[in-house]
Amino acid sequence: MGIRCRAMNDMLLHGAVMLAGVFLASFSQVMLKKSAGKAHASMVREYVNPLVIGAYGIFLLTTLTSIYALQVIPLYVGAVLESSNYLFVTFFGWYYFGERLNRYKLVGLGIIMLGILIFFGG
Repeated sequence: MGIRCRAMNDMLLHGAVMLAGVFLASFSQVMLKKSAGKAHASMVREYVNPLVIGAYGIFLLTTLTSIYALQVIPLYVGAVLESSNYLFVTFFGWYYFGERLNRYKLVGLGIIMLGILIFFGG
């Protein structure tokens, strides 16, 4: 395998790790919102419960995946991959919480997707 091919494989692998981290961070936001919507026995329980602790654990993991990925992929590529967070969070909000998708949100998501496609498409 040539050096150029290896570098491309490393870039794809690290990009996929970064995108997986963005996806997981989006899901952890859902966990925090689920916890916020529940009644808790005390103020301490609002912040110290399995959903909140799990969500912050995932945030820590995704920070580490970003650090790992950004060792290979350029920062500007990482920033574009991070913008997919808006797509994931909107989908999770619709799926888990029944949040409505009005035309403004859909147009905004379309613009984000178009920007990502233009960036990676050349």
